[in-house]
Amino acid sequence: MAGQQDERPGRLTLLRRKHPWLDRLIRAFERYQKQYGDYYAAAITYFSVLALVPLLMIAFAVAGFVLAGNPDLLGKLQESITSAVPSAAMSQMLTGVVDQAIRQAGAVGVIGLLAALYSGLGWMTNLREALTAQWTQQPDQQPVLRRMLSDLLSLIGLGAALAISFGISALGGVGLWLFEFFGIQHTAVAVFALRGLTTLLSLAASWLVFLWVLARLPRKAVRLRTAVWGALFAAIGFEVLKQVAVVYLNSVTSSPAGAAFGPVLGLLVFANLTSRFILFVTAWTASAPEYQEAEASPAPGPAIIRPVVQVRGRSGARATAGLVGLGGLGALVGWAWWRRR
Repeated sequence: MAGQQDERPGRLTLLRRKHPWLDRLIRAFERYQKQYGDYYAAAITYFSVLALVPLLMIAFAVAGFVLAGNPDLLGKLQESITSAVPSAAMSQMLTGVVDQAIRQAGAVGVIGLLAALYSGLGWMTNLREALTAQWTQQPDQQPVLRRMLSDLLSLIGLGAALAISFGISALGGVGLWLFEFFGIQHTAVAVFALRGLTTLLSLAASWLVFLWVLARLPRKAVRLRTAVWGALFAAIGFEVLKQVAVVYLNSVTSSPAGAAFGPVLGLLVFANLTSRFILFVTAWTASAPEYQEAEASPAPGPAIIRPVVQVRGRSGARATAGLVGLGGLGALVGWAWWRRR
């Protein structure tokens, strides 16, 4: 009886069997830990902080030239970026960086481009390696220059996805303009509809970016269909993470260390939380049953037939000895027959 009781599954095992979503979360956490998610998140955090200012300055220097005749759209673009961070101090710091980049658009020069290129490539390389590890992929080794070119193209692609997502978020201003045009912007229905529209557009923009990150940034691209639900999970979770980070960062920045380092400390914390969250979502997406089945049953390789010629030394020696014996016996019989004659 005691042996039968010991063999009974534990409560957690029973819960995992009963609730597939819980089993998937636990498998995602195990994958995250096994693939060194925290270590990769630390590397991404470092390069994120290092690359943020140069990349923002380059991006808004270009935007300053392109949107020079449309300051309203440039202001909405700036607002959509600065509102993506959960802390007012961080938002103020980014606003200062963006304003300086717009004012000094012509003074960025070659040095600024090289700094942005170096830091941006380092950030993209670490991000792609981390995502590849969570997908447990085994990519082929590439030459250094080809690898850098691939990372540069991925960085440009991510920038394009971000630009499209910011454009989608800016569409909320069109709804406000329509309500103002008809004079109903202050009604309860208009306020509720505008908030709902803004939220949906923000989720759609985040979903687009995370879909690109999960499916196209790993060294081996993943099918978009595989990453659809993971991107939706990431988009919703990121909005929740920002709200939680508001409370957490306010407590961090109110400490003596926070007062000394200000928004830089908050930026480090938020970048690390975001990096861990993205890698965990990647592990959760890679833990899908359909992906596990495809991963567990790879296609067999081509059959190779190799003929093997094997010489058995001992059997050959025995055969030789037998032939010698038969020859001697034949000679003895022949000699006896000759003597009888």
